Amino acid sequence: MSSIPVHQYDSAQSVFDLLERQFVIGEDTLVELTQAFLEEFKVGLESYNHPMAMIPTFVTAVPDGTETGTFLALDLGGTNLFVSIFALAAILSLIPVSNPQARVVSETLKSGEATALFDYLADSVDAFLTTHATTDYTSPTEATSGTPLSDVHLGLTFSFPVEQTALGSGKILTWTKGFSAKNAVGNDVVKLLQDAFDRKHMHVKCVALVNDTVGALLSRAYQAGGCFAGAIFGTGTNGAYMEQVSKIKKLAGNPAWDKGGLMAINTEWGAFNNSRSHLPTTPYDNAIDRLSINPKFQAFEKFISGMYLGEVVRNIIVSLVDATPKSLLFGGKSTAFLNKHYGLDTSFMSATEEAWIGDDSSPDAFVHPPLSVEFKREELNAAVLKKLDNIRTIIAKTLGFKLEDVSLNDAAVIRWICSLVARRAALLSGVAVATVLIQTEQATLKGLEKPARGLNQKLGVGVDGSLIEHYPNFGKILRESLVLLVGEEVEQRVEIGLAKDGSGVGAALCALMALKQGAV
Repeated sequence: MSSIPVHQYDSAQSVFDLLERQFVIGEDTLVELTQAFLEEFKVGLESYNHPMAMIPTFVTAVPDGTETGTFLALDLGGTNLFVSIFALAAILSLIPVSNPQARVVSETLKSGEATALFDYLADSVDAFLTTHATTDYTSPTEATSGTPLSDVHLGLTFSFPVEQTALGSGKILTWTKGFSAKNAVGNDVVKLLQDAFDRKHMHVKCVALVNDTVGALLSRAYQAGGCFAGAIFGTGTNGAYMEQVSKIKKLAGNPAWDKGGLMAINTEWGAFNNSRSHLPTTPYDNAIDRLSINPKFQAFEKFISGMYLGEVVRNIIVSLVDATPKSLLFGGKSTAFLNKHYGLDTSFMSATEEAWIGDDSSPDAFVHPPLSVEFKREELNAAVLKKLDNIRTIIAKTLGFKLEDVSLNDAAVIRWICSLVARRAALLSGVAVATVLIQTEQATLKGLEKPARGLNQKLGVGVDGSLIEHYPNFGKILRESLVLLVGEEVEQRVEIGLAKDGSGVGAALCALMALKQGAV
C-alpha cells in the first residue's frame, strides 16, 4: 500500500505552490491553535485521562541556585540512557563529578519485557557505581569500615507520560519515542526500577521521579536563579511550567490541594489535538501517523519533533521523484536510503540549512531563479552556486546518490523543502510556549491587553533538545511566532536559555527535594 501521495501536474510550479500552501502557517491559524491549546490545558487540569494529561508532578518550588548535595541521576529518554553523579555546589554552580555514562537502548529492549528493560537500567547504574562510587560518592568511612553501605539516593528522569501521585511515584500511561516494552503501562515506574535494584541487591534507592521537561525547568532555575517554564524540542517535545494549585482542579481532595501555592505541571503537550481538528494536516503527516507505532496519538509531536521531521521531508522528496508526467527530482532516480522508512534523519535537514546559510550572508547570496526553472551554472551568483554545490554533496553522501545525479535544481528544491518543514515546526513550537505564557497570566493573546502578572520582569524558559540547540534559526522562528501571539513587548522579556544537562541536573535536584520534603 502506497503511503505517499503522487503528484500529477500540468506545471512544475503548481506542485511547488501546492506544497507551500500546505506547509505555510498564517497568523490566523497560529491564533486558532493557541486558543485550542488553552482549552486543552483547561480540560487537562480539571480531569484525568485527557490526552493532554497536564500531570501534577508534586514539585512545589523551583531552585534558586543555593542548594547543595551530591546525588545520582539516571536519565531514560530515547535512544540512549545516561547515568551520572552531580554535586550541587550552590552559588548557581553545579559540578558533574564524573562524565555521564551513556548506553544505547536496543530495539529489543525497547519492545521486549519491562523486566528486561529495567534490569538493563539497573545493570547500567551498577556498572557506573563500580567505576565511580568509591571515589566519587561513598564516604571513606563507609568504604573501609566494613559496615553496611548507606543507600545511594537516585533521581530518575523518565521522559514518557506518567500519572504522578507523589514526588517518588508515578504510573506509566503510555510509551512514546519508539518504545513499547510489555507489561509496563499501568505500573509504577519507580517501583519497576527499585525492584530491579533490589533483585541485584544494590544499595541504591530511587527517591524522585522527574520528566525531562521538568528537569529542564529545574536545571535552568538552578543555573539562572529562577525560571517558570521548561520545554523540550528534540527527538520528542514536551513542556512544563509552574501552575497555581488552585487551577489544578483534579487535585481536589489531595493534601496538595489544601496547601495551595504552585506546582510544576508536566503538560505532555505532544498529545495536543490528537483528533487533528485544528492542526494544519497534510497528506504527508497522515502517512507518518498511519504508519507509526502509535497512530492517532502524539499528534503535535509528529508535527514538530526531530524524530519525525526528516520522515516528513523524505515523504515529500519521494512524492516529487514519482511525480508525473515527469519526475521533479533526481530525474526519477531513487536509492535504498531514500526508499527506507525513516531513512532520512532530521540532522540532514540541519546540515542542508547550515550549508545554505554558509559564510556569505549578503542578500545576493540567497537569490536564485524559481524552482520550476532549470538552473544554469554560469548564470548563478557565485555565492549561491557554492552553497548549492555544498548541498549537492550533502545529498549525495546522505542519500547514496552519485554526485552527478544531483542537479543544482535538486539541491535548491530539497533545501526549500527542509526550510518549509522546519519553519512550520518552529512556528508551532512558538504556539506551545505562547500558551504557557497566557495560561500563567504573564501575557494575553496577541498582546491586546496588559497581562495580570509578570509586568516588566524577565520570563525565564529553560530549553533542551537538538532542534532548539542545533537547528539553524529554529529559536529565531519560534520567537517570530511569539511576537505574533503575545506581542513584541512580552516576547522581548522572554529569556530562552539552554538547560545544561537538564535531565541529569533536574533528576539530582528532585532527589534533593525529596529528602528535604521528607518523602524518603
